[in-house]
Amino acid sequence: MNYPDQLQSAPVPGRVGQGTAVEQSRAVAEVQAAVLIARQFPRNEAQAIARMRVACSQPELAQRAFFRFPRGGSQVSGETIQFAKALAGCWGNLQHGLTELRRDDEYKQSEMQAWAWDLESNQRASTTFIVPHARWANNRAQELADFRDIYENNANNGARRLREMIFTVLPVWFIEQAKTICANTLSGANSDKPRAQRAADAIKAFDEIGITVDQIEAKLGRKSDKWTDPDLGQLQVVYQSIQRGEATRDEEFPPQPVTPDELTGSAS
Repeated sequence: MNYPDQLQSAPVPGRVGQGTAVEQSRAVAEVQAAVLIARQFPRNEAQAIARMRVACSQPELAQRAFFRFPRGGSQVSGETIQFAKALAGCWGNLQHGLTELRRDDEYKQSEMQAWAWDLESNQRASTTFIVPHARWANNRAQELADFRDIYENNANNGARRLREMIFTVLPVWFIEQAKTICANTLSGANSDKPRAQRAADAIKAFDEIGITVDQIEAKLGRKSDKWTDPDLGQLQVVYQSIQRGEATRDEEFPPQPVTPDELTGSAS
């Protein structure tokens, strides 16, 4: 098939340095080796599920599996990039990455690409997106000048896209099973501790950061002796979000307004 001249004459760099040439050759060889190994040693799904169950049963992963923060008067929640990467490692023969393709200091933005690739099925998901060198604060966009701030802003925006690319490649049933196990780990449903003891531990943990049991009961809508395993799991997510700085105490537990009866009682 003949192509127009303008398509045949693609611009190429006039000179390629030795380091660049070596890196290009290494990258090609690395991809070829990864595909070859994936075909020689295909994943055992039963072993992948067993690894996932063990990983999600660990409190250290379960506590980092979910995020929660306020936005526009509502709560935004979901799974974290740490959770997605852990599942990718359990599934096996899956590569993923986040790359800054180009940084444009004139227009104050970076062109980024997030991708995930199942080496066995050759299923690949990728997305290219623009990240402005700005952060939304105080109801306006604030430009970023510090190189570290720009790097962290790119990484934070890229992590969400990378998580979605990994989830696109992974089987839905695998993700859902992992979410259920992590939720049970957080709630303590798989623990030998009685529910009353787990509720007492939650009350103590929140008390140490200045949140009373009355505030917790108001949030859940029931007394502590009526809390369920999902309630305890929700409290774990809220507690970890406060600890990581994703939400504040006042956002999760707004101060209760003073009633007229309380004002009258204090005056008398």
